[in-house]
Amino acid sequence: MAGPSLLLSRALRGPRLLLRLRTPSAALQRPQRCYSADTGGNSDEVLKAQQVDEARRKYAKSSPTIFSKIIDRVIPAEIVYEDEKCLVFRDANPQAPVHLLVIPKTPIARISDVSDADAGLLGYLVVIASKIAKKEGLSEGYRLVDMTSVDLEEDEDTEVKLAPADSLWTTECDGAVQLRMEEMGDASSPPITTLQMFRETVQKYSDKVAFAKKRDGQWETTTYLQYYNKCRAAAKGFLRLGLEPFHGVGILGFNAPEWLISTIGGIMAGGLAVGIYTSNSPEACQYVAENCKANILVVENPQQLAKILQVQDQLPHLKAIVQYSGELEEERPNLYTWKDFMELGEEVPDSDVDAIIASRKANQCCLLIYTSGTTGQPKGVMLSHDNITWTSKAIGKRMRLNKDVLTVSYLPLSHIAAQMLDIWIAICHGGATYFAQPDALKGSLVSTLQEVQPTLFLGVPRVWEKIQERMKEAESKASFIKLKISTWAKGVGLEAGKNRMNGNTDTPWGFMLADALVFQRVKAALGLDHCTLSLTGAAPITNDTMEFFLSLNIPLMEIYGMSECSGPHTMSQPDAFRIPSCGMELEGCQTRIHRPEEDGTGEICFWGRHVFMGYLNMEDSTKEALDEEGWLHSGDLGKHDEDGFLYVTGRIKELIITAGGENIPLVLIETAVKDELPIISNAMLVGDKRKFLSMLLTLKCKVDLESGEPQDDLTPEAIQLCQQLGSSATRVSEVVRSKDPAINDAINRGMERVNQKATSNAQKVQKWTILEKDFSIVGGELGPTLKLRRPVVLKMYEKLIDEFYTS
Repeated sequence: MAGPSLLLSRALRGPRLLLRLRTPSAALQRPQRCYSADTGGNSDEVLKAQQVDEARRKYAKSSPTIFSKIIDRVIPAEIVYEDEKCLVFRDANPQAPVHLLVIPKTPIARISDVSDADAGLLGYLVVIASKIAKKEGLSEGYRLVDMTSVDLEEDEDTEVKLAPADSLWTTECDGAVQLRMEEMGDASSPPITTLQMFRETVQKYSDKVAFAKKRDGQWETTTYLQYYNKCRAAAKGFLRLGLEPFHGVGILGFNAPEWLISTIGGIMAGGLAVGIYTSNSPEACQYVAENCKANILVVENPQQLAKILQVQDQLPHLKAIVQYSGELEEERPNLYTWKDFMELGEEVPDSDVDAIIASRKANQCCLLIYTSGTTGQPKGVMLSHDNITWTSKAIGKRMRLNKDVLTVSYLPLSHIAAQMLDIWIAICHGGATYFAQPDALKGSLVSTLQEVQPTLFLGVPRVWEKIQERMKEAESKASFIKLKISTWAKGVGLEAGKNRMNGNTDTPWGFMLADALVFQRVKAALGLDHCTLSLTGAAPITNDTMEFFLSLNIPLMEIYGMSECSGPHTMSQPDAFRIPSCGMELEGCQTRIHRPEEDGTGEICFWGRHVFMGYLNMEDSTKEALDEEGWLHSGDLGKHDEDGFLYVTGRIKELIITAGGENIPLVLIETAVKDELPIISNAMLVGDKRKFLSMLLTLKCKVDLESGEPQDDLTPEAIQLCQQLGSSATRVSEVVRSKDPAINDAINRGMERVNQKATSNAQKVQKWTILEKDFSIVGGELGPTLKLRRPVVLKMYEKLIDEFYTS
């Protein structure tokens, strides 16, 4: 039954407030409240009950609608206001700029047939609409439009689809989970699949650029409609190759359009999208492919193909391999070029793909993210459609994203941070993703940024540190006058940044001049002059680096989370950040500090729609991560301040427990050392079950741009620091072999300053040594996102560490 509707809106160029009058419901329930609504007392409750009973009797024969189901809590919705007369909820899939829907709880006739008896309710709805509009920032005038012709019955395509589930977790690839939904607020929005989200974006932005790849010096763009059609073609190809439901489609290669198409095409065909790190050994690739029962492996080039061919005989589920870049060096059975693969499914009926898409449920798994496996075999983190779609929306709300968001894809898509940003958040908000060159981390990233000029950029701490080093290197070559201007401007910038951080909007004297002379030029040189959000995450970052960029009016917004919570849990934002906090929880998420100490520090636990389904085929590990109530235990230590900002102080597993039984927070001490000693590249604390603490140090050195191998030559910044200290060293080996007195004395003084701030003698660093080689991905000391792999380093330098305690 189509009911009467009222549309309250302002000019089409701005947000609109939609007021629709609800059609009759077969069942009405007592509402729960948000915002504030006067209840009036017991007499009001009796009156309300009588009204409900009357409505039930009057309209008992009416068919339920999507609005009645929202009021009856059959369908979840993000409710922003509720009282005994009406309910206001946020449109989950707004057309154009529609924001809110206001619906009465007492059924009412069509507008053309209303009587004097309806005047009070109609007027009340308009008053409530006005109040909510002010709360939502919609302050302009409104138009009142009769929309009685609109059909309010549920659309089959937007129906909430959930599979039966009796638990918050599962370890089975085809399992389903209960969703951590709330009755109101951000966590109450209707769940949808990734494929529904994709289709909605295509309908809105069919001709808009979805992604771009540079080929032969020119950017080739692909629209959302083309993107969608390519994914369907890939889905047909996967079906033709025999992809089975909930079996893996493994993707092994650098970021490219084919990576995205394989991911979504695999999901459309009923499989699971599985990223495999390009740095994985053949054995590591084998483990992932076997664990997810991969039917298809999509590889970038002959180098990655060679890894799979080495272990192909040990992959019983593997049916085909597709190479997406370059020509095949030799023909093999079930080995395809990308072009041949995309043509393979031309005879597969569209109805086959449509049937699979329609069968997917929001609480089922759609992709796997494999952990780095530094302390054992990698774990397959199962993420549901709802994990992805809900988190993408929540991130967009926090970042205030829209269709104009533009990012550069260069971090491994196998990692949750890059995949969420480059694939799912882009799709959710209609953004564009531009692919960097494969040598991005070897030197070409900045030139890509200069070309693309992203509006949003995510850098892991090591990327920001490398940019900082290069800027300091350039600064060291600047003239005296330029150096003076730069130093002055950074002082002004740091003051302005700290003012904003502390809630003070006052701009220091000279800021506009500093911005014109220095800040704008720096941003342009980095390709960040259009960037409104510069993000950092995936590993701890030093205060020195944070303050360096803050002084240049490039505040880094820290993100904290993990694969098991679909990426972020907390996030800083330009109007709410503090160094060294990692921000506040996403709306709809909750944090619990488990077993806090006297200072409030304890294990950080997560709750929300972003929490994963479980580890694939690993029940014990899943039960270890998720407690009986369903809270995700992060393994990280942290605390909140009085304003709700979260501070991460270290990891439980990375705590050193000395022989005396004292817990030592590694990251805090390592960060303090790096802040005190700018010549240090990496610092790693050791001393577990030992009598005292020691530290492994590496110096800042040049890196081979082709291989990524650390070189012996010190960076210009490090050489300049050596000269300031009275050392003539230009190589790491010179400092190490000669035990350079000037450098050693400087490090000792820095260690003393750090030790003076220690809370106990047990937290003081007693010994240290400089290693001959810096840490790197190729050396194995750093993971794919440049995160320190402690167990690997401990094993590599076991003898050296033992010497700390035997000499």
